[in-house]
Formats: sequence, structure tokens, C-alpha cells
Amino acid sequence: MKLDNLLIELLVEELPPKALKKIGEAFKEVITHSLKDQGLLIDKSRSTGFATPRRLGVLITDVLSRAPDKQILQKIMPVSVALNDQGQATPALTKKLQSLGLAGLEIGEMRREMDGKSETLFCDRLQPGIELEAGLQVSLNLMLSKLPIPKVMSYQLDKGCEMPGWSTVHFVRPAHSLIALYGSSVLSVKVLGLDAGQSTKGHRFESLDSVITIGHANDYERVMKERGIVIVGFEQRKAMIQEQLTTKAKELGSNYHPLEDDSLLDEVCALVEHPNVLTCSFESEFLQVPQECLILTMKANQKYFPLLNNEGRLTNKFLVVSNISPLDPGAVIEGNERVVRPRLADAKFFFDQDKKKSLESRVLSLSKVVYHNLLGTQSERMQRVCLLTQLVCEQIGGSLLTELTKSNSLMAARLAKADLLTDMVSEFPELQGIMGMYYALDEGLSEEVAFAIEDHYKPRFAGDSLARSMTGIVVSLADKLETLVGLFGIGQGPSGDKDPFALRRHTLGVIRMIVERDLPLELTPLLMAAIEVFGDKLKVPKQELVQQIKSFIFDRMSSSLREQGFSAKEIDAVISQSPDHLTQIPLRVKAVHDFGALPEAPALAAANKRIGNILKKENISIEFEKEIKVNVSLLNLPAEKVLYQTLEQVAPLANTKLHQKEFSSSLVELAALKGPTDIFFDEVMVNDPVEELRQNRLALLSALHLEMNRVGDLSKLA
Repeated sequence: MKLDNLLIELLVEELPPKALKKIGEAFKEVITHSLKDQGLLIDKSRSTGFATPRRLGVLITDVLSRAPDKQILQKIMPVSVALNDQGQATPALTKKLQSLGLAGLEIGEMRREMDGKSETLFCDRLQPGIELEAGLQVSLNLMLSKLPIPKVMSYQLDKGCEMPGWSTVHFVRPAHSLIALYGSSVLSVKVLGLDAGQSTKGHRFESLDSVITIGHANDYERVMKERGIVIVGFEQRKAMIQEQLTTKAKELGSNYHPLEDDSLLDEVCALVEHPNVLTCSFESEFLQVPQECLILTMKANQKYFPLLNNEGRLTNKFLVVSNISPLDPGAVIEGNERVVRPRLADAKFFFDQDKKKSLESRVLSLSKVVYHNLLGTQSERMQRVCLLTQLVCEQIGGSLLTELTKSNSLMAARLAKADLLTDMVSEFPELQGIMGMYYALDEGLSEEVAFAIEDHYKPRFAGDSLARSMTGIVVSLADKLETLVGLFGIGQGPSGDKDPFALRRHTLGVIRMIVERDLPLELTPLLMAAIEVFGDKLKVPKQELVQQIKSFIFDRMSSSLREQGFSAKEIDAVISQSPDHLTQIPLRVKAVHDFGALPEAPALAAANKRIGNILKKENISIEFEKEIKVNVSLLNLPAEKVLYQTLEQVAPLANTKLHQKEFSSSLVELAALKGPTDIFFDEVMVNDPVEELRQNRLALLSALHLEMNRVGDLSKLA
């Protein structure tokens, strides 16, 4: 059995740059795992993936020429089918054995075992290991079905085919050649109508040879670099680009730094096979345009890397990653500068034109823009956001909001969507909010209003900052609540992995703003009032809608808390009580977590669960606001008297801590209840034949259950 290295390369037309990294990784992983599953790899086998604009490849070390034989238990068929009444083989068994290559197998050499409810014949057999060529063909076929291709192309393999359509091939891009080298030997495999060989092509313009022949699998990277002028490794090419970007910026001085954008770096890496970074510039007059506009047009349209100064401001220099390395790069530099100039001029024109109309003058035109066919226009949406802004201000109260903040919040809410009607945002939707801020500042509006117009979209993504001011927080909350209530209200909430309106992100934004800014907002009244601003547009009944949104918010919050290291039981103990104050949930979960570490916790949790089951059986529900009265004169056993006295001592201390939001300390006070509770259940019969004693003991347990579960449902820890 031979061991050698295996090289696979598929040469294709230029692959989609945004998908190349994922496609390349999948190409490597699928082939490697398939070969491993077939027994063709050993423990020390390692795979290296390659991905360039024109090729996908993988080099796998220590590959077996043939998988080892292995002993398997072969299922034949049920005994009732395999044998007749005399215990002899039926024609069905004979045929089955022939198909398995076991024609000479005697009935006595098979064993009977139960398979589910039926007795079945099995036999021990040696399964021959698969040959590498056959195994690789299986892996290549599997690869074609598993690649994450964004859009499949159909093309004719043979243009001279006499029967068009019979040679149609489906793949991400037309494929031209296939290399399958095992050491120095070509394997006889086929994919996409291509027979494997050992030849490929190098760089489209700079390759030293028109055809590159790979003599041995180990030579691939070296030969492609030296003769093909191609850096085949995606990560090596990416690191090469990053190093050149840093070097070129340093050559200009210490005040220049390339924009950090990993997704842009990946995309550019997928556009070149041998990167060459060049420095270009544009006229300084364009810097009068907001830098976000210039940066976006350079990144999105041209794939350039803008250079920033030490203050993070855009300079008039930028870097280009070229796929060619001419001796005189002047023509390449001049060409890129010539191409970017009209883009920047367009941005300046849009900006200058947009400033001729105020944001307020655009508000009326929002009535011509449809937001959602069931929820009306952007104008109707704006009016709802304004009402919700006022509502949020009222619920937060004057202790956190000044009259000026309230006034600024309402103005920002009215103007927040006006920039959707500007030329700049029409060209670059990613700039919504950002351009509104610039236009507001240009009109002389206060920074607080201008920043709130931009910030009401925040947080735009996981880890994004919150709004800079309370004004921005209020408008952002109102905007996200309008989106959540509106879309859930017409039955368009997320389903499975699909979340077309980014409601999960909106919900996390609501949670973060309320929790991180410690806003005194009650969830149920807030949602009930938010539903009212929609009038009769919503289709889901009010109570059901409130419950849907609360459940969705709690689900998002649970995920966030799990990421922080809390267990599902600890989180469920708090969230199962559907608390209205989101700010308290993380503190309560932390308290339950700390309580779980106490030595008394397991016994108290178990007792709490037992009490809950007793009360549930008696159809007794606990209301936190309702006082539970215990008749002291009916406590006639020492154990119940001690439990009542201990509860009377512990409850005030625990509740004081609770009101001070010292939830952990509140739960620690409950530890004193462990001993009396254990003794109570050992010595007291709750279901006493005397009805008034029974009811009084149930009242005592109800009071105990109430005090134990004020922070969270401790029975969840049992």
C-alpha cells in the first residue's frame, strides 16, 4: 500500500470575488473529509487549500493508494424472506448473496440477530478497501454538489456538438482543465466533462509559459509562483496584500494609514493572482464632500483602499491592488486616477445638489414613498415614529430627559427619514442617516438633532456603538419599536433562518439600549401603547401580539446571556417569570447564578419545586402584588411555627435588598429558610383532615413560595 501526496486543481473562468473564499474553503473541506471517510487518509494527513480568481485546488499529504480492508457486519435480509419453511435458502436470498459477491456463503455461516422487531440474517465479511482513483471520483462528485455556489451557470462543454443540449454543464463558471496528481502519477478521474491531466495555465498576462506542467504534486505552489507568476494560496496572497498596503502607506509618511476593512481585503484578494499595490491620488477639492461618501464610492465601485490620516480623516491618496506588475506603473496609476475622478465628481455633484433643499422640505414627499404595502408610506411611518418618540419620552420621565431633549427628539424623529429622498442616498443606500446628519449640520440644526438622525439606525450590527446622546437613544428606540410592532403585527416576523427585515438585530438593539442605558421602561405597557399608534393596520390581536414580541425579545436576551456564560436553567429561572423591566434581567440572572453556588441552594430549589407542585395540584396561583395571610393562631405544630417565624424574619430583609436591586444579597437571605423548610416537610402533613388547618398550611407554603421566587423561579435549578 503506497503513501504519497495528492494534488487537485480545477482551472476555471474568473470566479465571483465575494464568494471565492467560501467556495475555496468548501472545495478543500469536502474533498478532504470525503477521502478521510473512505479510509484513504491517515492521522498525519494534512490538507492545504488554494483559491485564486481562476482556480480552486487542494494539496493533501500522506494519501493512501488504497484504503485498508475492514471487517464489517453485513446485513443480508429478514429471515422470513431469506428462508423457506424447511429452513432452506429462497431464490431471494440466493440473488441477494450473488449481488453482494457472497454466492458461496452457506446458511450456517450466517448469524441471526434481531433488527428492530424482525429476526434478520447477518454475516461477517471483509470489505475490500477502495482504490484511490475510485475514491477520488466519489469525492469530486460530492464536491460539485456541496460547493456554496451563489448562482449556477449553464454552458456547452463542446461547441461543435452535433446534438446541442447533450453536453450542457452546470457550474459556477466554465471549467477548462483538471489536475489530479498522486505524487507524479496522473489519476484517471473526470469532472465537468474534463479528464484529469497535469497541465494548467498561469497568470493570464504575466505567466512565463503558456502551459504550466506540474511534474509532482509537491511542486505545485513553487512552479505556479516561479513559472505561472501566481500566488495560489488565498491567505498567503491576502497577507502579501496587507503587507504591501502597510509598506506603501509608510512610504508616504507616518500620517498615512490604509483603511482597515477585512471584507474589502478578501474581495480584492479574490480579484488578483499576483498582487501589486500602487499609490494613487485625487484632487483635494473632493475632500469637501463628506468622507463617508468618498470612501464608499472608492470601496464599493473601485475596490480601492482609501488612506486616512492620524485623526482618521480621509486624505487625497489611495492605494490600488493591481493584478499586473509592469516595469513602469505610471499608465496603471494614471488609469486608476482617471477612473475614480468621475465617481468622486458624481458624489460632489449629488452632495451640492442635495444641499439646495432642506430636510424639512423633503418630509412631505415621504408620502410618495411606500414603506410596506400593509403598513403604508414612509410618511405614515414617520408619524408613527414621532408618536412613539413622545411615548418613550413620557415613560422615561423627566429625571433622565430635559424638555430640550424631548423637543430635539421629536424634531430628529420627524427628519430622520428625509434623507431617503436625496440623490446621495438614492445612489448609496448605505449612507442613510449619515447623509441626514451632514445635511442637518449644513442647515444649522443642533449637533444633538443631527447626530440623532444618524444614530437612530444604531446599533447597525453586532458590536456597533449605541447612539451618542439620549436624543439619539429615544429616536432609535422609537424607530425599532415601530419596526418590530408593525412587522410582527402583520404576521411577518422571522421564520427559521429567514429574517428579511433584520428583526433580530432590531431586537438586540432595543435590549442593549434599555439595559446599557438603564432606562426605566416597562415592556408590556410600552408595547401596548406602541400597538395603538398603528390604528387598524395590524392583523394580530393585541394581547397575542404583545406576547409574541415579548417572547421574541426574551429569546434574543436568552441567547445574549448564554454567550456571557450563564446556564439555560439560570436564565429560564428569571425569564420564565416574564419580567417587564429588561434592565433587571441580567442582574437577576447573575443573582440566581450566585445563589446556585450556595450549599443550601440544591435543597431550597428542590423544596421550591415541591411547593410549586403542591400549589399547582391545589390550583393555587401566586400573584406577586397580592398579600398572602397566614392565621398564626392555627399554627399548632412546632415545625410550622418555626418556618413561619423564620419567614417573617427573612422576608423583610430579602425584600429590602430586592428593592435596592441587590438581587444576589436578597437570595442569600433565603439560605436561612433551608433548615426550617426541611423540618416542615419531615414533620408536618400539609393535607390535614381539618380543612382550616390544611388551608392555613397551604397559605404558609404560598407565602414561602412567593418570597423564594421574587428574584427568579428557583425550582428551575432543581
